[in-house]
Formats: sequence, C-alpha cells, structure tokens
Amino acid sequence: MKQCNITILLASTALAVPQPILAQDTGDHHDEGADIVVTALYARGADDLLAGTSVLRSEELTRDLRPSIGETLARQPGVSATSFGPNASRPVLRGFQGERVRVLVDGVGSFDVSNTSVDHAVAINPLTADRIEVLRGPSSLLFGSSAIGGVVNVIDSRIPRAVPDESVHLDLTTTYGSAANERSAGGRIDLKLSSQFVAHVDGNWTKTGDLRTGGFVLAPALRASALSSGDADVIPNAAIKGKLPNTAGENWEIAGGLAWVGDNASIGLAVTRYENLYGVPVRLATQAIPLGEEGPEAVRLDARQTRYDLRAEFMLESGFLETIKLRGGHADYRHDELEDTGEIGTSFFANGSEARLELVQRARNGWKGAFGAQYVKRRINIIGAEKFLPPSSAEQFGIFTVQSLEFGKSRIEAGARVESSRARALADAQLGTAAAKRRFTTFSGSLGASHEVVADWRIGLNASHSERAPSIEELFPNGPHAGTQSFEVGDPGFTKERADGLELTVNGHAGPVRVSAALFHSWFSNFIYELPTGVEEDGLPVFQFSQDKARYLGGELELEAALGSVGGYAITADGVADFTRATIIRPGDKQSAPRIPAARLLGGLSADGDRFALRAEVERATGQRRIATLESTTSGYTLVNLSATIRPMGKGGPLSLLISADNVFDVVARRHASALKDYAPLAGRDFRVTVKLSL
Repeated sequence: MKQCNITILLASTALAVPQPILAQDTGDHHDEGADIVVTALYARGADDLLAGTSVLRSEELTRDLRPSIGETLARQPGVSATSFGPNASRPVLRGFQGERVRVLVDGVGSFDVSNTSVDHAVAINPLTADRIEVLRGPSSLLFGSSAIGGVVNVIDSRIPRAVPDESVHLDLTTTYGSAANERSAGGRIDLKLSSQFVAHVDGNWTKTGDLRTGGFVLAPALRASALSSGDADVIPNAAIKGKLPNTAGENWEIAGGLAWVGDNASIGLAVTRYENLYGVPVRLATQAIPLGEEGPEAVRLDARQTRYDLRAEFMLESGFLETIKLRGGHADYRHDELEDTGEIGTSFFANGSEARLELVQRARNGWKGAFGAQYVKRRINIIGAEKFLPPSSAEQFGIFTVQSLEFGKSRIEAGARVESSRARALADAQLGTAAAKRRFTTFSGSLGASHEVVADWRIGLNASHSERAPSIEELFPNGPHAGTQSFEVGDPGFTKERADGLELTVNGHAGPVRVSAALFHSWFSNFIYELPTGVEEDGLPVFQFSQDKARYLGGELELEAALGSVGGYAITADGVADFTRATIIRPGDKQSAPRIPAARLLGGLSADGDRFALRAEVERATGQRRIATLESTTSGYTLVNLSATIRPMGKGGPLSLLISADNVFDVVARRHASALKDYAPLAGRDFRVTVKLSL
C-alpha cells in the first residue's frame, strides 16, 4: 500500500502543485544573500515583499540553533513559540499557531501531527537547515488556506542543487548546552559522482537531560495553591525548582539524496528516517488529589517517521515560461505516548503526501508572475485509551497565481488561490461519534502596491481576503488527550473561516541605518478558537472549539545601524519590536483570544572582525494582562544574552567556534503563548559551545 501511495504521489506531481513555491536558482544556498527570499514565487529581496519576512542563516542561525524549530526562531520579529518543554516547541506567528501556521521542509509539509497538539514535536531538526525563512501575513496565503498566520520554510540540501567543485565536501557541527546537558552532533557529505551527478548523505543526533530553569517550576499562584492544599503529596511541588521534570529527550535522523544537475535542468530524490523520544513536562498537582486517584502523568512520546522527497526543475531558454518546478513528498509517521511504566497508552498513526507544480513566467516589460497547483492529503488514526479523534482524513487541491507589474518607482502585485477541501471521519464507538463528511471551497486573494517615496525608501499597502476550511482537529475531536491533560471537543458543523486584512509595510535605508516595519489588522468572521469550559470530563478540563468574530491587530519593527569601525571591528546596533492584540467578539461579550504573545523589545550590539565577533543583546517581554476565559496572566521578563564567535582562519575559513551565555542572570521566564507556561518556564542560564567545520 505504501508503494502504491508513493507511485500515485509521483505521478500526480506532474498535475498538481502548490503556491508560492521555492523559487531558487540552482546554486548552493550558502551563496544566497541574506536579504534574498527564495520562499516565494521567484527569488526576491525581502524589501520587495508586501509582508513581514525574516531570513535566518549563517552565523545567526548557528547562534540561535536549538533542538526545536520553535525555540530556534523565537527571537525573530513577530515570532514566539509554544514552548511545551524544550523538545516540543512550534513557531507562533503574529499570535497564530497550530493549524494556521505551515511548517515546511524545502517547500512541502513536515508530514507529522504537530498541528494536532502542542505536545507533538515538529519532525524537523534545525540542525539540517542551510537557512530558515519566515513569511508573515498575506504573502503566505498561496501556501494553502491553513497558512493564514504565516509560513516557516526550513531549506536544506538533502536533494543537491549543484555539483560541488571538489570530489568530497564535508560539513560537521557539534553543540553542547549546559541548561539541559544538551549534546548534539550533525554532519553531511556531498559526493561528486560525475560532472552531473551528486550524492548527499547527512545525519544528526541530539540528547538532552531535564531542562534546568531559573527558579521555581510552578508559577506563584500555583505554588500558593499547592501550599494550601493540605495534601502531603502535593505541598512539596511548591518547592520544586531548577530541574523541569520529565523533559529529557533523544533524537536522531539520517538521510540520503541523489541528484542529476544539468545546464538547464535538475532532478533529485531523497529518503529520510527520523526518530525522537522525549518527555512532556508534568503538570505538577497543585490541589489535593482525591483518595484513590493518581496524580498527573509523566508522558513520554516515541516518534518515528520515514519520508520520501522529489524535486525537479527545468529552465527554459525562451518563451512565455522561464522555469518549471516540481516538488513532491510523502511520509509515514507514528508516535506512541508512553505511560510512567513504559507501556504504550495511546498511538498516533499518520501519513501524508504533498505535490506541487509551479510555472514561473519570464519577466517582460516589468511584468513578472507565476501560477500553479498544489495537492495535499493526510490521514490520521489514533489507537488507545486516551484517543480524542476518530480515524480521519483530509484532502486539499488548490490552484493559484501571483502577478506583479513594476512601472517606474511603483509596483502592483495581485494574488489569488482557489482551494477545494474535503474532510472525513469514520464512526467511532469509543468516542461515541458518527461518521461525518464535509466539503469546502475557499477563495483567498490579495491586492497590493508599493512605491519608492524617496530614494531607497518604499511604502507598501496590501489588502487581502482569506478563507480557511476547518481542520479535522477542529471538526471531529471528542475525547481525552494525555499530553495536554485536556478533554477536547470539536464541532462537525463548523463553517469556513473568513478574514479580511490590511497590511502596511515600510522598508528602506538611509546611510548606515536600515528599517523594516509592518502594521497589520485582520477582521475575522467564523473564527475558530478553543477555550476551557470550566467543567471536567474523565477527570480532565474540557476544552471546546467555538466560532465567533475576531480581530487581530499588531506590528513588527526591525532596525539595524552600522555605527562605524573600531580597531578593525565593524560595530552594529540592531533592534526588534513586535506586538499582537487579538480580540474574540461574541454576542454581548468581548475578550482576548487565548495564548497571545506579550509585546516585546529586543536590542543587540555587535562587533565583527575577521577572526573574532562579539555580541550582547537584551530581550524585554512585557507582562500579558489581556487574557481569555480561565486563562492566567503572565509576568514580564528581561533576558540578557552574550556570545562570541572565533574564526581561527578568518572569515570564510573552514572552522568556527561559537561560545554563548543565554539568560545570563538566570531569570524565570514564561511565554504567554505556551499552554504550559504556569508549569514549565523557559531555560535558565545556559552556556553553549558550538563548533562548525567545513571541508
């Protein structure tokens, strides 16, 4: 059956494919400029996009690298993280998470169940990344209706794009982090088999102990509750500090790829095996445990995935089209949720396929564009006592286009996507649910313009309309979930979610100062969200999905200023600021949307020379007082981070050593975007050493 699925996928690649797909040249990613965004219809400068965009690469990627993709990106503008322990942290973009953020591997999905629940890790190890690109706002809508919050694209070299000059090219990376006794190592080899064939092999391994925090594990209100519980088994929980229980983990990954690279075409395949065993932070008991009942479980997840990838690219010398790109992927995924005894409590089985085609037009008289199609299919089946979702499947087929016209100092850009979605669930006696089938047709479009008001300064305005079909995780759940310690209830009668939005962007530079800013406002109808009801089922709090109106308002600002040179060191100051304000509008009532990140400021000062680089930064997150029903407030925090990079052979040399100290003052920090924030603070003081070697 697996072989049949792969055959169907590869055959369908010629007919179906996605959205603003990768628009990369067939060169090595290491040579791409930091301001060039390839997660778009065609490679463009970040300043040319009518939306917030971030690119993480080179030494910045090495400095921010963490075991999870969420923590790796958490310092980028408009980005927070779910922070469900150190090993299960997914990106949060502009306050959106889960189903509204697509996490991609080289342009196609990660094929896991990380969108199903915050305790499920993304099946991507950032160690494999050459660069990571983040698109926020309407520019991401062409990646599917589920990308309404944004897109994270982890770009790797598993399918080579170029034949190396040398016969063998080797890259090695190893890291140690003190906060979780983190040890990781990764390596990759590119082999030149002939003038047109290249093979690639890579592998990585990471092992961590329980995360050390900066102070007490429980938030102050929960500590007070535990102390007043009168239960001899609960009171000691108030004193637990330092180590975050049940957060150790170990994962490894190995991949191989083969590609043929010609003058005007390339085609390649890759196979990847991924395994990850990690613990989910325990929700320590804070109230008296009823006689005969057990306290919270210490759940561990044992995840495994095998995935297959295909990429082909054809460059045409003349005619209307410039490039034809094909991208496909398929994966089988399973994870087991292990109880304290090591026995399997619940198992998740999933498989997914994605195929996409992009046709890039040749630029003519300032007119540039692309169009294409995308097909995505996934199935999920849960077996066990704590099953919360019936056997379900979802399919989407979409066609899209983006067109831009540049005349003088102005540019107009329009995009559209039409998508047909189907969601199915089988009858399930364990959950007491009937068979269900839903179909949706969604339309998303955007129209924007930008103008160079003065030299090197461009202002843009983009209007968008988006529609999103409800996911199977919102339509069909009706059961307990051990990892999140909740009883989840969906609604199979949901209608499609609609949003209208405006985004204003400003990009430019004046002398040594560069500025990038975005303001956005979105108006939702039929917005789907999840809130606790205040009642319990099977001893767990019930979380109910609902639909109402909503508004999202926010902004991001990036500044960078070259301050001059001192003793051969280039001195640079930079800063990031972002905020999101989200409101659910119910009949006769308004309240904040749940888990919206607090406003944040981050400032840094760098000194960069040929052999040495130094950096100091301060991050200030304000407290979050705008909260949803039964949600707790979150205190603000200030983190100080220091780092030094040593290049024994100078810039561009084969060896570099990064030494850093994060959270220097051992502050207790909690992200409001985390569903587990009151039980699991962020890492305390963390000394890190990373060595990179390229030969």
